[in-house]
Amino acid sequence: MVSLPRRAFLRGGLRWKISAAIAAVSALVVLALSLVVHNAARVSMINSTRDVQDERVQSALRIYEATGHLAFYARLDDPSLPHELKEYAAKGQRATFVDDDRTGDPVVWAETPAGDGRVLSLKSAFSDRYSVLVDLDRTLIAGSIAVVVGGTAAGVLIGGRMSRRLRKAAGAARKVADGDTGVRVREAVGGRVRDETDELARAVDAMADALQLRLEAERRVTADIAHELRTPVTGLVTAAELLPPGRPSELVRDRVHALRTLVEDVLEVARLDGAAEHPELQEVALGDFVRRRVPGLAPGAEVRIVSDAVVQTDPRRLERILGNLLANAVRHGGPPVEVEVDGPQLTVRDHGPGFPADLLREGPSRFRTGRTDRSGGGHGLGLTIASGQARVLGAKLLLLNADEGGAQALLHLPGSPP
Repeated sequence: MVSLPRRAFLRGGLRWKISAAIAAVSALVVLALSLVVHNAARVSMINSTRDVQDERVQSALRIYEATGHLAFYARLDDPSLPHELKEYAAKGQRATFVDDDRTGDPVVWAETPAGDGRVLSLKSAFSDRYSVLVDLDRTLIAGSIAVVVGGTAAGVLIGGRMSRRLRKAAGAARKVADGDTGVRVREAVGGRVRDETDELARAVDAMADALQLRLEAERRVTADIAHELRTPVTGLVTAAELLPPGRPSELVRDRVHALRTLVEDVLEVARLDGAAEHPELQEVALGDFVRRRVPGLAPGAEVRIVSDAVVQTDPRRLERILGNLLANAVRHGGPPVEVEVDGPQLTVRDHGPGFPADLLREGPSRFRTGRTDRSGGGHGLGLTIASGQARVLGAKLLLLNADEGGAQALLHLPGSPP
């Protein structure tokens, strides 16, 4: 029961942590200062009243010696005289004593020897003087509350500003992680103040620039290699077509065509990684589009239209996505393969072993074909290309495993045009 508020505080925002810290420090500081001021004022007043009482007892003694009358409510041989003053009187010394039990106004005593072994004494509470302490305490309490409230408000303002800057930095960093190479954290943070947030933003921007340069270099190398391979692979395809009929020739032609497909796919991945692709948008009736394309892409697949929708998309890229998802389902999944259209959402599902856990956790990766228990060939670029084309279309591609078994790919296209 005790750990829950503490954990909630630890998970709180930076604004409230700074505000709580400033409020706590302010409270401790004003409490210490208030105690020091109160005690100093009390000691000063007590010393002042002792001096006054000493002067009064001397005046009372002079009046008594001159007239024989007791002034200022003085008493001779007061039986209630404190023991400490009796000891001083026995020595023939004048002294003062403060009876302070902290429950009310201190009582100030003063005594002086009056001759013939007698002692003249006075006692007074000085209530009017000590009432000033009450006003002082009220002023200290009001000032302390004002300091704590003001410090907390300043903490909220300072913490809120830092929190907003950090949230902007986190949002920009997430955009960079999602592939938006044009975003810079330092620009998103903004402001003229130079603090640790700016240093963090510059470090993240430098890291993003370095990663972008490295990825761009890798993309160019991949594209150059694939481009250079196109000419010899085209020559191989032509040469394979000239081979005499027979089983060996069919095997050669099959492998050469697979190699050409691989080269073209690698080039397409390189173009998609370059973020320079732009869709040619058209209005497409999704249900009719799927119903006409699926028989040619996967003849055995079942098509079901729950509800049709008109979407703004690129038909060529959409067909490429649909073809790759169907090819993946046919090659690595199990029958029956089902295609469902529900508004702007397109679902391709098979009834095989499902997607491997690492693919669901990390997303599609080039040249990864899945688990060894998913039969079939392929070079692992189909889902990577489908994901890249979906990104170009502004669509969302979600890969998951159905509860009843089998892999499921959900493509959510942008909404229908107005």
